[in-house]
Amino acid sequence: MELLNILVEFFQTYGYFAVFSVLLLCGFGLPVPEDVTLVAGGVISYLGNSNEHIMFGVGMAGVMLGDSVMFLAGYYGGERILSIKFIANFLTPKRYEKVQEQFEKHGKWVVFFARFMPGLRAPIFLSAGISKRVSFRRFFFTDGLAALISVPVWIYLGFYGATNFEWLMSMVHKGQALVLGIVALALIILGFFIYRKRQKE
Repeated sequence: MELLNILVEFFQTYGYFAVFSVLLLCGFGLPVPEDVTLVAGGVISYLGNSNEHIMFGVGMAGVMLGDSVMFLAGYYGGERILSIKFIANFLTPKRYEKVQEQFEKHGKWVVFFARFMPGLRAPIFLSAGISKRVSFRRFFFTDGLAALISVPVWIYLGFYGATNFEWLMSMVHKGQALVLGIVALALIILGFFIYRKRQKE
């Protein structure tokens, strides 16, 4: 709760730019939870310091730019980027190898589910760029699809839950399961419609 309070106070002072900047740095591996950052953006919208719908756009921009820079750094830097001390701290050779194994098994969907895995997101996106397993266009589309699920959940959760911080933080702690549940439901519905369409053909 303390972190949420700090972010809310900071964002109230500096507005959209602060939210965008923190999200961008989160993409680079800043140890601040992206979900709490987005929730704080929703809270200040409720408090009248911003508009929640514009905040959604700002959140998407910050998230996507941070993720894209990380991917492109790997794409153009190649494996030599792994020798940089900052990078080596969170992307060890062992972790890099494990990520490549996941790409072998699941392809581009590793990028999609990385958005819902705090702590692994930056290493996976950087690894995707280094290995060139997916093109930038496919990366951007897949990551953007995942962000369109997660970002509005956190922004509007912050907006509608701003009057009760204790409840809000309990929802944030449960939130990853909630978001993954939404993803699972969406995939089930999509699979059902694809099945029905094929049955009619």
